[in-house]
Amino acid sequence: PAGPGPFPGVIDMFGGAGGLIEFRAGLLASRGFAVLALAFFAYDDLPPVLAQLDLEYFEEAAELLLRHPKVRGPGLGVVGVSKGAEVALAMASFLPQVVATVWINGTAFLYGNPLVYKELRIPPIPYCTERILLTELGAVDNSAIFPDPRDPAYRASAIPVEKIQGKVLFVVGEADRSFNSKLFAELALARMPPESGRILSYPGAGHLIEPPGSPLCSISSLRGSPRPVAWGGEPKAHARAQEDSWQEILRFLELQLGLVATMKL
Repeated sequence: PAGPGPFPGVIDMFGGAGGLIEFRAGLLASRGFAVLALAFFAYDDLPPVLAQLDLEYFEEAAELLLRHPKVRGPGLGVVGVSKGAEVALAMASFLPQVVATVWINGTAFLYGNPLVYKELRIPPIPYCTERILLTELGAVDNSAIFPDPRDPAYRASAIPVEKIQGKVLFVVGEADRSFNSKLFAELALARMPPESGRILSYPGAGHLIEPPGSPLCSISSLRGSPRPVAWGGEPKAHARAQEDSWQEILRFLELQLGLVATMKL
């Protein structure tokens, strides 16, 4: 942001598309946050595909941001959607410097990729590719690709959210065709410390809940998928969800990280 600072710090992450995506970070910066848009695969010298999540990489990013002379500590926020939300929840569970987490249509378990942190390894719940569905337009519908996370066989894959010391805002699109995001948010909240989380749930909203004014993206190509992928969402309901959730996200970050001087965008 403009000005001398210091400003509250936020790490911003996206999901399975990989690469570096910066538009949400730019909007948050316009509201007075110092934001690190963080890629974690398929960018520069990072791995081209996501084999595992090494939490020490994300811990290093948090420490780097907090060392910046214009960033106000001691805590920071993390915003993530999809796989980025999974990572954000893991960061909140293990890293005490993460005091405010915005989880947008993610999971509460490790899926597809293990998480490693020092001597710890959390195994993933595997994808069941035989359960992939196709829409009438021929797009991949992944809503049934995951086994039921409540099966005791997958207990070891749960992110240990009971360790969270900060606050979490869960943003759920009830028409998400990637995950049963509402179920994951509810399962996480049930295991978290009292008063540490809140769920915003939006009927008719799809997977890609973005800042207001962003058009609904209900189907798109995705890195590694031979077919387009269905994300879900109904135009009017999704637009309303984006309008409301963005204001809630800003209020949440300001409340948890401290008020900021803003340029209204």
